[in-house]
Amino acid sequence: MSNLDLKPAPTRCGGEAGTGPVKELLTGRQVPLGESTVVRRLLPNLGRRMVGAWCFVDHYGPDDIADEPGMQVPPHPHMGLQTVSWLHQGEVLHRDSLGSLQTVRPYELGLMTSGRAISHSEESPRPHARYLHGAQLWVALPDAHRHTDPAFEHHADLPVVTAPGLRATVILGTLDSAASPGTTYTPLVGADLALTAGADLRLPLEPGFEYAVLSMTGSVDVDGVRVEPGSMLYLGTDRRELPVLARTDAAVLLLGGQPFEEHLVMWWNFIGRTGEEISQARADWMAGARFGEVHGYAGDRLSAPALPATPLKARGRVR
Repeated sequence: MSNLDLKPAPTRCGGEAGTGPVKELLTGRQVPLGESTVVRRLLPNLGRRMVGAWCFVDHYGPDDIADEPGMQVPPHPHMGLQTVSWLHQGEVLHRDSLGSLQTVRPYELGLMTSGRAISHSEESPRPHARYLHGAQLWVALPDAHRHTDPAFEHHADLPVVTAPGLRATVILGTLDSAASPGTTYTPLVGADLALTAGADLRLPLEPGFEYAVLSMTGSVDVDGVRVEPGSMLYLGTDRRELPVLARTDAAVLLLGGQPFEEHLVMWWNFIGRTGEEISQARADWMAGARFGEVHGYAGDRLSAPALPATPLKARGRVR
C-alpha cells in the first residue's frame, strides 16, 4: 500500500507516555489511492498520530468497481515498517520485489515487512469482484528490527474468538489468549469484530496498551460514543475492558498496542529516525537502487515526490 500524496508532510511520531482513558472521535481525510479508489485516512490525523505501533490507517469502500479498474497502485518503496492488507469484500493482488505473487481475499492477512527496503504493487485482479471494501494499515518497526530482512506473509486461516453476538478474527497479536500467526515486533493487537444487532459486551483489554476502534460497517456505540463507518474512536490507555453495543449488525477493527516510545519521522512511504535517512531512501528509489524491482505490473513504477523545503526531524508525538 502506498501514500500517494503528491506533497506528503513529515509526520512526527512516538515518544508519548500513556494518556489514561480518553474518548477522541477521529474523522478521515479523503485521499486518492491509485486510479479510481478514494480512501478515508484516519492515521496520521491532526488529533492523533499513532496507536501503539500502528501509524497509518486507511479505510476504503464499500465501492462498486464492476465497471472500474478498482485498486491500481503501481510499484513503490517502503522501509522501516510493516503493511497490513485487510479486506471485507473484493480481492487485492500483491506483487513485491522478493518475487511474491499473492491474491489476498476477505478475512485473510497479507503482511509485508519492509525492514531495510522493499517495493511492491497492489491491484484489483482482472476480472474482479463487484465490490471492494477494506482497510490498509502500517505498523512502525522498532529501532532494533527496522533493518531486518524484508518478508511477505499470507495467512488465510486466522484464530477466532466467539461470544454471544461476537465473532472476533485476530489479525495480529493476541486477543483473549488467541494469537495470530503474523509476525510482530512490538506488543500490539489488531482484531476484526463482527457484531450482531443488539450485541452488548465488554471486551477484555490490556491496561498497558492504548487502543482505538475503527468502524467498518453498521452502527456501534463504543464506551457510549456512537462510531459510524469511516470514523475511529481513540480510547487512550489504562483500560481493562471496553463496553461495546451494536445498534445494527456491524463490524469494527480493534487496534491497540504499547505506546510507541521511540522518536521517528514518517514521510511518503518511508519511516526513519533522521531526515538524512529519508533523503537517502528517496535518492536510492529514484536511482533504482536498494529497493529491488517488482515484475509483472502493467505500468510504470511511482516516482517519489519532492522533499519538503524544511528539514525532516524526528520528534515526539504531538497533538
